[in-house]
Amino acid sequence: MASHSSALHADRRTRELHQLADDGRIDVLVIGGGVTGAGVALDAATRGLNVVLVEKRDLAFGTSRWSSKLVHGGLRYLASGNVGIARESAIERGILMTRTAPHLVRALPQLVPVLDSTTVFGKTLVRAGFLAGDILRAGAHTSPTVLPRSRTVRPDRVAELAPAVRRQGLRGGLIAFDGQLVDDARLVIGLARTAAMHGAKILTRTGAYKVTGTSATLRDELTGSEMVIEARTVINAAGVWSGEIDPDISLRPSRGTHLVLSAGRLGNPTAALTVPIPGASNRFVFALPAQLGRVYLGLTDEAAPGPVPDIPAASEEEIDFLLATVNTALENPLGRSDVLGTFAGLRPLLHTGDGSTADLSRNHAVLHSSTGLVSVVGGKLTTYRKMAEDAVDAVVELAGLPAGPCRTRALPLVGTASPDALRNVVAPPSLIARYGTEAALVAADPAMLAPIADGLDVSRAELDFGVSHEGALDVDDLLDRRTRIGLVAADRARALGAAESAFETR
Repeated sequence: MASHSSALHADRRTRELHQLADDGRIDVLVIGGGVTGAGVALDAATRGLNVVLVEKRDLAFGTSRWSSKLVHGGLRYLASGNVGIARESAIERGILMTRTAPHLVRALPQLVPVLDSTTVFGKTLVRAGFLAGDILRAGAHTSPTVLPRSRTVRPDRVAELAPAVRRQGLRGGLIAFDGQLVDDARLVIGLARTAAMHGAKILTRTGAYKVTGTSATLRDELTGSEMVIEARTVINAAGVWSGEIDPDISLRPSRGTHLVLSAGRLGNPTAALTVPIPGASNRFVFALPAQLGRVYLGLTDEAAPGPVPDIPAASEEEIDFLLATVNTALENPLGRSDVLGTFAGLRPLLHTGDGSTADLSRNHAVLHSSTGLVSVVGGKLTTYRKMAEDAVDAVVELAGLPAGPCRTRALPLVGTASPDALRNVVAPPSLIARYGTEAALVAADPAMLAPIADGLDVSRAELDFGVSHEGALDVDDLLDRRTRIGLVAADRARALGAAESAFETR
């Protein structure tokens, strides 16, 4: 297979649009630049197929950037009786943490405090669930050196891990470990760049219209120019917008909301404070330590009927619910003034009938439309790789494509290295966490490593790298997806000038 650069940038996009107009037919057209679409493009390209991915807006524009940043092992699904998806999640988590992107994923302790209000039944239920999670991890052959076993801890250790926890009546805690991404959008960008390295054309700001199973009209959303292309097969991976591409699909989106808080307000926790939702046996609110000195507090599960918005918004009721739930475990309650920002994402759940969105299956499905279009819908971030494999398997069989076997189980993304190898990378730790081995490339000019604003752990070097290597085409791409500065409006305003200047020298 020919070797290509992984760098995505405006010049490459323009060049490849022209090539596409001249080349004629391709093997696979992928619609959608989220984690599933990028995963599909990578899978298909590494099987030797001629692949084009088109995304109307930007990589990770939709649901893929609004997750909790957790690489779940499927414990919740085991508790609800869905053993298949629980096992699949645990396997895919292990692949991500040991082969695909170990530089982007760390083991995160999830801490459930045992308070005087915790019932014996509640504690037993959590402990049993955590032990079941250990069994899932072992069954997926993920080493306890990667994800440690669950355990009980004393009150003083609870306070060390989550300093904001209520001390009165604190009797100890229960800990289990799961995977946490430094950032979900960075995973998508890594997938897309690795696909480009294997020959896929990654075309953002490129909409797909009049889509059939073998053709589409592509529009350059920057210039308005259009072309009709033919493909041996088309895969719809547009997430919550899949029904706009294929009217045969019926989705029932649910909204998951998070609040953005200052980590300092919660004592800079190193564990995810996990608080049971009163009256629910298997639902929790998480206060998740995150990059840039933040904590993400989530998660809700609310039906979101009606037209799909470009950027979903948190409701007032969700904000109140999250604060009220976490406050049951805090020494000093949080208030509205502590909320620096919010974000919400829509889960692309298949419409399967009645029931709350919390009860709908998180299984994915590969659907064949009456138009011949193949769509991959449902699922969750952790299982994106299996979703992609199933979708490409389906179109290879359907269209008789000359493809090799799936390679993504053991395929590392750009920047991937073992923890031992990463220790030898000469770069600031925050860059290594976000870029892996490429941190050395980002940090090549020490003069560019100063923070772009006081209190923001993002440098001009990262903004420049977003433009030169990660396909950022405007300041929104830089602030809202290549970095996550934009989650806090005040921080975004302080960083805007630096982001604008990153394009002035291009």
